[in-house]
Amino acid sequence: MQWIDGAANVLFLGPPGVGKSHLTVSLALQAIQARQSVYFVTIQDMIADLRRAWDDNRLPARLAVYTRPKLLCVDEVGYLPLERLDATLFFRVVSARYERGSMILTSNKSFSEWGEVFGDAVLATAILDRLLHHSTVVNIRGESYRLREKKRGQGPAGLLGPPASGALDN
Repeated sequence: MQWIDGAANVLFLGPPGVGKSHLTVSLALQAIQARQSVYFVTIQDMIADLRRAWDDNRLPARLAVYTRPKLLCVDEVGYLPLERLDATLFFRVVSARYERGSMILTSNKSFSEWGEVFGDAVLATAILDRLLHHSTVVNIRGESYRLREKKRGQGPAGLLGPPASGALDN
């Protein structure tokens, strides 16, 4: 857990279903066992919370929720594009944590696609600049465990096979 003491980051990249969130939870549990403060949130929930705080003129208090823990885990970066204000709010969190607290992020997008996710290539570059400065990036390749299980359950035809008997019956 020395990487947390050094305010380093971990970024898990890969397609859906390859274990990025599971790995994040595992590292978060290790940090908790080492008596580190941890906060786990999806980017959508964090942005919705910060957006409400922005609207209610109480952003500094809500930013503290995301900057205070030693480790902030942000799941599902890139699954949905962010509006300009949302991307700016995320940048504020990343910037406030830079060299002060560790982050783990999971994303289904490569870094070259983050400009689309954040709606602004310059903002995406600024976010990546701070995240990657002290970081470990883990690229995970493979098939979704959910689809693998689905294929196993339906035999060799996999997802394209006929539905199970009675599956469409009410």
